[in-house]
Amino acid sequence: MKLISVNVGLPREVTWKGKTVSTGIFKEPVSKRVMVRSLNLDGDAQADLTVPGGLDKVIYVYPFDHYDYWQSELPDREFPPGIFGENFTITGLREEEVNIGDLFAIGTVKLMVTQPRLPCYKLGIRFGRPDMVKRFLASHRTGFYFRILQEGEVGAGDTLEFVSRDDNNITVADITQLYVGKEDNPELLHRAAQLEALLKTWRDYFQR
Repeated sequence: MKLISVNVGLPREVTWKGKTVSTGIFKEPVSKRVMVRSLNLDGDAQADLTVPGGLDKVIYVYPFDHYDYWQSELPDREFPPGIFGENFTITGLREEEVNIGDLFAIGTVKLMVTQPRLPCYKLGIRFGRPDMVKRFLASHRTGFYFRILQEGEVGAGDTLEFVSRDDNNITVADITQLYVGKEDNPELLHRAAQLEALLKTWRDYFQR
């Protein structure tokens, strides 16, 4: 499991459907090591903290393993690291292989997996496609968020090290399936509603 790229970007204003919108989804790779703090990476920021950001959504991670899929889906587009708005582009770790609540270390940083990404319309802005949010969710290739347990530095080429696995064994992919899937799974739904590592807003949603 390796960190391919660290990507940061500050909010910018863009025109979308005739309106001016502020978004931090435009991320670009950086070559130097980056300080990871409890609420953000140095040089990075979000325009709307109700969507990304906050203690439980500090770092957005996207598997480089999915890039080939998207290249086949959108063959006319280039796919540089960070195009999905991710802070970490990684290889060797997919959504079905990581549990909510799993602990990892990278560089001098310690992190916990908190949830999959539910994209807002700004992913459509990044790709210039209003249908991108629907396509993204339908693919189940969501990536996931980290909470920071210990601040430190990271850089491209660092190894993402597994520290401990959450005993509830509910994967990021499981949560996405419960949210967007059409198949009933009452047992998994009940377990997800009780999962302490999952944000309360998610637990409340599953409880309802």
